[in-house]
Parts: sequence; C-alpha cells; structure tokens
Amino acid sequence: MSEKEMSWGDWIRSQDDPIYARKKPEALDQFLVLDCSYANIAGSFAASTLAEMGAEVIRIEPPEGDPARTFTPFGFTHKGTGLGYLNEGRNKFHITLNLESEEGREIFRKLAKRADVVIETFLPGQMDEWGIGYRQLKELNPELIYCAIYTYGQFGPKAKCGKADVDVVDQAYSGVTWVSGEPVQDPNDPKPWEIPTKQGNWMGWYAGGAWAALGVMAALHYRTKTGKGQFIDVSPAEAFGRCINYGLTYYQGFQDVIPRVGNYDVGVFPYTYFKCKDGYVFLSGFSDINWKALCTIIDRPDLQEQYPTIFDRLNLENMKKMYKEIEKWTMAHTYEEIYNAVMDYNKNIGEGVVVPGKISSPEDTINADNWWVRRSFEKIDDPYYGELTIANQAWKMTESPPRVKWACRPLGADNSYIYNIRLGLGEDDLARLKEKGVI
Repeated sequence: MSEKEMSWGDWIRSQDDPIYARKKPEALDQFLVLDCSYANIAGSFAASTLAEMGAEVIRIEPPEGDPARTFTPFGFTHKGTGLGYLNEGRNKFHITLNLESEEGREIFRKLAKRADVVIETFLPGQMDEWGIGYRQLKELNPELIYCAIYTYGQFGPKAKCGKADVDVVDQAYSGVTWVSGEPVQDPNDPKPWEIPTKQGNWMGWYAGGAWAALGVMAALHYRTKTGKGQFIDVSPAEAFGRCINYGLTYYQGFQDVIPRVGNYDVGVFPYTYFKCKDGYVFLSGFSDINWKALCTIIDRPDLQEQYPTIFDRLNLENMKKMYKEIEKWTMAHTYEEIYNAVMDYNKNIGEGVVVPGKISSPEDTINADNWWVRRSFEKIDDPYYGELTIANQAWKMTESPPRVKWACRPLGADNSYIYNIRLGLGEDDLARLKEKGVI
C-alpha cells in the first residue's frame, strides 16, 4: 500500500511511533547538561526532559545521595530507589560530587567548562558563594546556559528568606491552591473538607521543570545565532501561576477573587464530572447549541427552556440546580450507556456536540489499549532494575523523537567523587563520555 492510500492514522503512526525512535537522530545529542538539582523534582524533570531529547545529562549528587531518591509512597523502594526518582532519573549518568569541598568544586568547574547547560535548585546565591555560580562559570565558559530554579526566584523580597523549595509551597504561593477545592456550602457550618486543596501530584515542581526545559531550549536556540550563553531564573510558583487561567485578570477587573467552586468551572457549564452507575462521567456541552443537544439527549427540554443562554448557566446557584438535574440522569446509567447515547446523538442528529469522558483510575489508565498502542507506557528491561513499566514522553516527533534509554542509575555505597563504576557509570557509559570529551 502506498503512502497516499494509507489512512491518516496508519500513516502518522508509521512516521512517529516511538518504536522507531531509536533508529532516528536525537535533537539535543550534541549538548552536555549538568543536573545539580537537590531534593527537587522540578530540576530533575527539566533535566530528564532534555535527556529524553538526546542531551547527555550528568546527574550530580552529594556523596550520601540526593534526598529525592527517598521520595516514594509509604516508604516503598525498588532496589533502594524511590518510585518518584525512578521516573526522573531516566537517561542520566549519575555521579557523586561534594560541592561543599574545594576538591569537589574544582572538579565541577572542569565539567562546567565543557558543559552546555547547568541546572541547579540550591538557595539563591549558594552556588555563587561556593565560587561556582553563573558569574564565575561564565568567565570559564561564555556559552554556558545556567538555569536556577527556586520558589521565589533569584531576586525579590522573599529570595533571601532561606526556605527550601518544596512543591506544596510552590503550589500555594502560585495562587492556584486558593481557588482549588470544594466550596463552602454553608458559611455558618463549614465542613472539614471545604478548604484550599493542593493538586494530587507535584504540579508546582512539574510546571517549574517544564518551563525550565523550555527556557533552556530557547536559550540553546539563541546561542546558535549569537554564540552567547545566558542565565535563566525560574520560579516554580510563577510557572504554576502561569496556569491560573483567568483568575488574576478577574481580580484586576473586579477587585474580587473567584471563589472555590470545586468541580464547577465559572467560565463554562456544563463542563464537569457527574456520578454514574459505575463511576464518574465527564460531560461538556456549554455553548447554547451544545447545551440544547445535552438537554435533548437526557430528555429534559425544560432545562434548556429554563436556562437558555450561557449567561443563565454561568450563575453559580443555577449551576448547582442544573448539576443535580443532570446527575439524576447520569446516575441511572452506566458510563457505556451514557457514551453510546451521546455519540449516537453526535453522529446521527448533529445539532450541537456533547463531549463525554470517563474518569479513569490509575488501573484503568495503565490498562487502556489506546495508551499502549501509542506507547505512552512502555516496558523496559533495565540492566539494574529489571523489567519496569515507565511513562513515556507526552509528545511524538517524526524526525527526532524523544526516547527513554534506561531508568535511573543506582547510587554506590562509597563517597568517591567522580565517574566511579559503582555509582552507575559502566564501561559503555565511560567510553561514551570519553568519546564526547566530557571526561
């Protein structure tokens, strides 16, 4: 079958299926990154993202190992490594280096002189005090791109507060946490659960790491045009705050704060989750014509007549009333029945579109055929950790696809400074780094 005869789905899969990734070039394989993140997933995520794109990443830990290796549910480890670090140690070479000693700092200077990127998450000015911050390193390596990640940024009234960067503070300081969580139904009788709520995973750190990786790649592009390196200052709180939607604009316009509304969205309704017979279902049908479609599907034309415009539906008290009425219908059906009814209307009636979705448990997600076909998950046989199921990258690329080559390297038991085989650098790793001129 020729390319022209192939369906779009078959053709694009043949171009960007991750199974073919190892046969294609890597976008960043000419760059060396030093990952000096300490007890911080934002820095680790930024570096692992660059590593997936082909960069050679040397993970630099203190002699006793990075505390991030202990981030794991209920203290569970796999061969001594926490589950969180198994994800974000991928594709990196791991070494120990005591940056508090002059010997360790001198080794670091030699590495930084050859590096393209440094990522660090120490308190602002700490690396500078050690004589290995951006001011000193750019004299040794003018093309160096140096990315520092810290909750409050590198300058400003809070930069010198001395508090460690932790995800829950990043989330809280961003402003997002204030508007997340269940609303207070009765101010005179608030419930224990009606409080500001953090996101379920490390979203402050992950937002910070994502923006940091983007900044590094932009800086690398700028360097190809100018030959100049630069300093990148990333605050995970700012990064997560960038995801706050229209909250800040609303405050600027009305000098008021959008209240916590739980699973409602003050900009669109319906656009939320409802109970059904076998779990929860998401339904979206917020524009006028799509609202009419939903009311037709659930056989409630009275709702469409009572709340005909989007402005009627954006009243919070109206949302509560509509929600109860819609949920009467969803609770009488299974998700599959709801899905079939909605899609039958979309395909055969087509006067407006309603979007359904199933609320998946982690078990549902990892067993979903769609994600395995797309290789969103992949089983790898790691030489140290054995068979692991890992989460792949969030994007596919036709010419220079990202890839996972190995899980994180184990940390050795001794306190040696550099490229000790027991610290994860095997003979192949050493040969590769020597070939690149790194060591």
